[in-house]
Amino acid sequence: MKKINSIYIVDDDPITVFGIRKMLDSIAICDNISSHANGKLALDDIKKSLKNKGQVPEIIFLDINMPIMDGWQFLEEFISLPLEKKVRINIVTSSIDPFDHKNWDLYKSKTDHMITFNNKPLKRDHLKEITKAA
Repeated sequence: MKKINSIYIVDDDPITVFGIRKMLDSIAICDNISSHANGKLALDDIKKSLKNKGQVPEIIFLDINMPIMDGWQFLEEFISLPLEKKVRINIVTSSIDPFDHKNWDLYKSKTDHMITFNNKPLKRDHLKEITKAA
């Protein structure tokens, strides 16, 4: 199993965050798993890390519907950051809206980052598969 330096969970639902963290603890070797309640907090943290020449997350679990800055707004800004490495972004949502699938296709075409679309709740086996770094 490859070691992962950093994973971000960007979701305003504490139960989802707890569940993902719990599963990650048992399937991933990771130095840092952090959570952010909205896209703005996560983006600010990433920008701060970039400014300080720190590391950005290798894997992001991203909810779509959050207050302040939703997942789509986060992606719009994230893909414009000057990152050298690709990041694996796992959209995690309970949405069944076709608009969200269209947005997913749009963002996949706008970036070299790997973006997957996953429905809640995530299962352990599926989480194990999507934690592979980009």
